[in-house]
Amino acid sequence: MDGRDAVRTIGRLGGTGLKIKAAAIASVVFVIFLFVVGIFGAGISAKAYADSCGPRGRPGVDYGEGTAQQPTGNIRKNQIANAKIIDKVADDGGLSGRATLIGLMTALQESTLLNLNHGHLDSIGLFQQRPSQGWGTKTQIMQPKYAADRFYFGTNRNTTDGIHGLTDKKGWETMSPGKAAQAVQASAHPELYDGQEDAAREIAKEAGIDLDRPGKGGNVDQDQDQDQDQGDDTSTGNEDQGDNPGCYPEDAKDRPGKPGAAFHDGDAPWPANVKNPRSTEAAIAWAEKEAKNGGKDWYRACLAFVARVYGWSFSGVPYAIDHYREMPASMKHDKARNPPPGALMYWETGGRAGHVAVYLGNGKIASNDIRRPGYIDVVPATEVETKWGSTYVGWAPPYFPKGG
Repeated sequence: MDGRDAVRTIGRLGGTGLKIKAAAIASVVFVIFLFVVGIFGAGISAKAYADSCGPRGRPGVDYGEGTAQQPTGNIRKNQIANAKIIDKVADDGGLSGRATLIGLMTALQESTLLNLNHGHLDSIGLFQQRPSQGWGTKTQIMQPKYAADRFYFGTNRNTTDGIHGLTDKKGWETMSPGKAAQAVQASAHPELYDGQEDAAREIAKEAGIDLDRPGKGGNVDQDQDQDQDQGDDTSTGNEDQGDNPGCYPEDAKDRPGKPGAAFHDGDAPWPANVKNPRSTEAAIAWAEKEAKNGGKDWYRACLAFVARVYGWSFSGVPYAIDHYREMPASMKHDKARNPPPGALMYWETGGRAGHVAVYLGNGKIASNDIRRPGYIDVVPATEVETKWGSTYVGWAPPYFPKGG
């Protein structure tokens, strides 16, 4: 039970005296506060979902403590409902399915398609729009239909006055989806939007959204590849590495071994510079305990999870596959299927972020989302390949030089 569960439980208890009840609640909340701060160091925000990933390599989001649609509820149901609203706003405005795709990718990156009532500074809502920057009042932005309308059409559909939306951006129809999203959002991390395309297409399929729908003014998507044909800077020019070359370590040129092949325990001591707040034995015990008793806290948060396993509040790296890439060469064991217990195992997923899990020994890993979205489960390491179709990259010791 975490602090939120404790407070909710207390709130359900009856009491005979209002003052006594209030004092008891205040005392418990204070104790919970001290407990949380004592464990996480940086406070409640130290869940570090931002340096995370999930089933298909999608980056995560810090859900925080005050979501309008709590992650403990039916996350997918909320995501699909919000996706339908975004699509309807685009369709009603005469925009194509490509515009819907851009909107979904943007909302996935900004809020994981949940209508958050908090964010960086005063950012809120599906698109993390800021009242202080003229996007509307907090009440307005927290209405998904309003937020989507602002994202697509800005302040005024007929002019470019005020806040600019997608349709105010010249050439948006021929930009790559990630570039189009960045044109509206002006994010400090523009490279992240493209990593949401797979997730956006999956949700659109579940929601019955036609992403190939032409705009009502004609097929605005007929030249949608023009940007890349003319040298889109998001392309690496390497056609031999599959669908997403950015997800695969540069020094692992051959695809890893056959999916489903067994993993066996190895015996390799960690280098002297691998130092973590928790020992390997304590980390494995913590991971197993989280799988047994933990809550729905790890949705699309694999890198955040493995960092927490070893006692860190955050990993200091945006994506799992980047964490592997930044490992010293001497620590990377490409394709080796004999990790020692406690090792970090990595997979290329076809998306931007990849996946990482903690090897527990006897062919088992502790992984988020593989059996239950948001939860940690102990499963055979082969399930990442057989269930998700991911490609095993290799293992490395639990090294977090940027962790904190």
